[in-house]
Amino acid sequence: MSNYSFYIGHLRFIANRTERISDEVGLMMDILNSIADQIENQDKFTLKATELRAGGRALAGLAGFLQKQILPEVVSAQNEVGEKQVRWVIDTSMALTSKILMHAEITKDEEELTLELPDAPN
Repeated sequence: MSNYSFYIGHLRFIANRTERISDEVGLMMDILNSIADQIENQDKFTLKATELRAGGRALAGLAGFLQKQILPEVVSAQNEVGEKQVRWVIDTSMALTSKILMHAEITKDEEELTLELPDAPN
């Protein structure tokens, strides 16, 4: 089992619960599912060059949703383990978004990117 099962769960929850109101939103949710699939077996994932910007937006959206909707509930429930995991997901997703978007700019959306996840929280 992956050390990142909590992250995989958050990725899949958002990907499977978000209404695919447009092709762009559908692509972002497919990318979140792809990231989840990839990190089930390793601590890294790869985005195709054509997926960079949508992947960055998808991860930023995940972080925003957790920050606004889930983190306050976890904190109020005094769930220390859950809070640590949710904060890790938010921080990691935003850091990955930054790396993805910088790479997209530098390479003009022409090179895929492989990103390693930081150590999971204890």
